[in-house]
Amino acid sequence: MSTATSFVTGAGMGLLAGLTTCAALHTGLLAGAASRPGARPARLVTAFLAGKFAAHTLLGALLGALGAAVQPGPRLRALLLVAAAAVLAVFALRLVRARPAPEKCAPPSRAGRPLLIGAATVLVPCGLTLSAELLAVASRSPLTGAAVMAGFVLGTAPMTGVLGLGLSRLRGLPSRLLGAALLAVAAWTALSGLRLGGWLPDHRAPPPVDARFVTVDPSSGVQTVTLHVLDRGYRPALLSADAGVPTVLVLSTRGTTGCTLAFTLPDRDVSLALPRTGRTRIGLGVPSPGRLRFLCSAGHYSGSLTFR
Repeated sequence: MSTATSFVTGAGMGLLAGLTTCAALHTGLLAGAASRPGARPARLVTAFLAGKFAAHTLLGALLGALGAAVQPGPRLRALLLVAAAAVLAVFALRLVRARPAPEKCAPPSRAGRPLLIGAATVLVPCGLTLSAELLAVASRSPLTGAAVMAGFVLGTAPMTGVLGLGLSRLRGLPSRLLGAALLAVAAWTALSGLRLGGWLPDHRAPPPVDARFVTVDPSSGVQTVTLHVLDRGYRPALLSADAGVPTVLVLSTRGTTGCTLAFTLPDRDVSLALPRTGRTRIGLGVPSPGRLRFLCSAGHYSGSLTFR
């Protein structure tokens, strides 16, 4: 992808992240500073976003420069998601247990703390952040990698700003309700990590072989399995094909955005950054009977291909 296209893709993923658990994860980190009595909401939120933008853009440039040498495997990303959920849970519990401080005793807050907190969000990635980072890695270009991550942060900015300004006015019971909501988000993030790591059972029954998605070339005998990559999932999510046959998996994208572009086959330690539009082929060799899981790198959308 070009630098401009990468920026747009990153921004699209950021907008999606702002409407999902990623917003709650990073906004939960801002809550402690923005909700302090005496805080100046607009100043604190601006400092938080500035720190977040600088750190993520620098990280994107570094990932693009290092390329595939720094690409984390699915299990490592799964552990990062579980760790991020644990951090969010800690902040959520602090909100649940917080007691409002007297307004007259609270010193005015400074912008330095939210600036550092914003920069520190790079250490607590949500699932969609990991997806954007994989696109930066795949770009193998410092400029393009920086563009992906810069676009991502700018995409999250509107929702983060709205939530951050709202947090500054929360006291007492509303803060406890927010903490309870963030605990639910932490649980969802942990589940995404467990799903990505393959640590959750999947009892969904495989469907019969569907000729719309599975074809065999009569001359070569190669079986082609076509999977459509959508903005919010894969179609079909459950597939069946014949075992013992040379097989190629074709991933079809058409203006696709979201974490689905960072495609993962955890059991084969395969992670790919897909183009927004195109067809990507993955050789699967001659599969034995069994189930091959596939997910987006955020662990939000998943499916499986069963060979029998």
